[in-house]
This record gives sequence, C-alpha cells and structure tokens, in this order.
Amino acid sequence: MKVDLLLGLQWGDEGKGKIVDVLAPKYDIIARFQGGPNAGHTIEFDGKKFVLHLIPSGIFDPKTENIIGNGVIIDPYILMGEINGLRAKGIDPAKNMMISKKAHLILPTHRMLDAAYEQSKGKNKIGSTLKGIGPTYTDKVARIGMRTMDMFADDFKKKYVALRQKHMDIAKSYGFDPSTLMLDKMPLQAYEEAWMNAVEELKEIPFIDSEYYINEALAEGKKVLAEGAQGTLLDVDFGSYPFVTSSNTTAAGLCSGLGIAPSKVGRVFGIVKAYCTRVGSGPFPTELFDDDGQKLRDVGHEYGSTTGRPRRCGWLDMPALNYSVMLNGVTDLIITKPDVLNDFDDVKVCTSYKLEDIETKQFQPCNNNAVPVLTNIKGWKSDLGKADEYEELPYAFQEYIRFIEEQTKVKVSIVSVGPDRSETIVR
Repeated sequence: MKVDLLLGLQWGDEGKGKIVDVLAPKYDIIARFQGGPNAGHTIEFDGKKFVLHLIPSGIFDPKTENIIGNGVIIDPYILMGEINGLRAKGIDPAKNMMISKKAHLILPTHRMLDAAYEQSKGKNKIGSTLKGIGPTYTDKVARIGMRTMDMFADDFKKKYVALRQKHMDIAKSYGFDPSTLMLDKMPLQAYEEAWMNAVEELKEIPFIDSEYYINEALAEGKKVLAEGAQGTLLDVDFGSYPFVTSSNTTAAGLCSGLGIAPSKVGRVFGIVKAYCTRVGSGPFPTELFDDDGQKLRDVGHEYGSTTGRPRRCGWLDMPALNYSVMLNGVTDLIITKPDVLNDFDDVKVCTSYKLEDIETKQFQPCNNNAVPVLTNIKGWKSDLGKADEYEELPYAFQEYIRFIEEQTKVKVSIVSVGPDRSETIVR
C-alpha cells in the first residue's frame, strides 16, 4: 500500500479539514505531518462546528486511527485544551489518537520569542500567529529543542529550565520585557504552570514510534492519508519568503514529517479555493481592495479560524496554482468554496502576469510588482448547494471547472459546495 496525501495549494485556509473528514471513512489512518497550532481546520456536520489545530481531522470517525507525526510541533497546553473541548462534546481523542515520540515541544518561552521577534521587525512584521512556530523549528534545526519523549525523562525539568534560560537571554538581547507578555490571557508564569500541568495530562495519550507504526500498517495493507497544514505557497523553501511558515508544506514534507519513503507516496489530493485568500504579510498578485474583495470576505466568512484576523481576498491565480501542482505532483484537484461566488455576474481568473514589458505564466512568489492578467468567466448566478450530483450543477459552473482542468491538466475529482460534510460532490 501507499500513503495518499492531502494538502493545500494556496496560502492555507483552503478547507483541508472538511475534505479530510469526508475522506476519513475510506482510510484506516489519518496522519498530520507538519505544522503546529498555527493551523486551523474547520469541520461542520449535524449542525455542529469544530475547529482543530493539532488533532488530525479524521478524529470524528471512531474507526480511523489518528497520528500526530514527528514533523508536527506541539504545545501541550493548546493540545489538551483541544482534547478537553472535544470531550465536552462527547468525543474522546484518547480512544483513536497517537502522538509521535519525536514530535517537538513548543515551550511557553518559544511563544515569548515569537512576540519578541515580531516586535523587533516593526513595520516589516511577517504576520506570525504568535504560537511559537518559528522559534520551535529554529531550536529543532539548531539541535537544542525538546521532544515529546523528553516529557518522560527524569531530567525533563532540568532540560526545560536550561532551554527556558536560553530563550530569556535572547529576549533580553532584543529589549523585550517578558512581564508585558500575555499568552492566552495569562502572564508568562501562569501560562508556564498551566503548560506543565498539561504535560502531565497529555501522558495519557499513547506515544509511539510513528515511523515504524505507519510503515508496518502499510505492509499490512492498511490505507493511510497524510494531512498537511497551511498551504504550498507558505512553504519555507518555495513560498513567498520570508513571509512563509517554518516548515515544508509541500509533498516533500510528508516524507520527513512521517518517515515515509518517496516511493510509498500514492495519490496527491491538492485542495484549492475557487478564489484566493491570504493571512498576514507578503506578495498577493490578485488581491482585491474593492467591493468584490469585501464581498468575498463577507460571503466566505474569511476570518482566520486560529487568529480571527480578516483574510486578504482575491481572484484565483492560475500561475500560482500550476506552480503548486508542479511542486507536489498533484493527481487530483479538489475545489472548495465556489458557492461563495454564486452571486457574481462574472468571475475573474489570473492566467499570467505582466512584469514591466514581459508577460509570464511563471509564479513570482517573492515579487510585489507582478501585475495579474485577468480572464473573465461568466458567473453561474445560482445556488450550487442545491446540487447532489455533478451533472446537476449549472452549465456555467461546469465550464469554470473545465477551464481549471485545461489550465492545470489535472482532473477536479471533488467539489465542495457548502461548509457541511454532506455538501460535497465526488465525481
């Protein structure tokens, strides 16, 4: 068996959580392979709404095992809050979730450093979620980080205090005052106490050598779906650097984030919104600053599920999409939120850029001067949510799908026509 992969092809917020939830019953294992609590995967069904940050989106199917892989970074306080929130709604993640022993820990002082770094940048802020993501991955690469296996070691507190002091020294060098910091409405010391309590609570969840567990499951013929976080255009190597996340959000991140050989990767599901959004700073060629942009934001409820920040909105960007398809080897496209465009007379799509006197179809991840060349597509002006089968969708919308397929040379296999899991059409 091979591992199928599901990831975002834009700047995140493509609707990955919902699609994983829809696909979960077809798989034995759902595994997160990168990112941390900066992710926000929204899932709706039976009139209920859930937002997951660290827990894999297959958690609502009791027959599916869920694994937080070694490439993920974990804040125990945030994770336990998520676990307890699900328990309050009758779902116990301890029954079908496991955590890699090699996943790194986000310390409270990692979050402090995140705030210190952002403060020091002034007007050049990256737009960090302030969850400690960058500093934690920095310590991982610097080989001074702490992993979940350290929680069970006799010298855990000693390691914690030593790393905490390093962070305090760094914050001091930036002129940052830790006493001014509030983490989840708590001063640093109170958050540290809550964090330590969460470490003890978290030990009730099974911790495993996830690379062995997953590869053995594949050898037994079990089906595995890897779930990515953020989006391809936020990849630390291939995104709009430095306005990126701190992990590899592309298909390559799967192999290092779960311990999977490249030869064991199967289908690659790439999720793309019918338009584009972005949170935080960085280039965004098709961004709209007019009434259309505000309409996309309001109708699409485009406010961050993790930060609550309003998302920047713009038209679908084909050079960016083709770039993501190329990097990830996408085999199946999944279109989400086309219903947000139901009331538009015309839908625009960027098919190339103008760079001074040159026109190009190559994505410009770090170029603020790329001017989009837009193609007009007739709107469908009808409620897509009324369709149960693809053939029932309006002809104008099917033409829009055909346009995307022609541009990308990849089939659109799934169309999401609403937020609920039932509002999903599989072709």
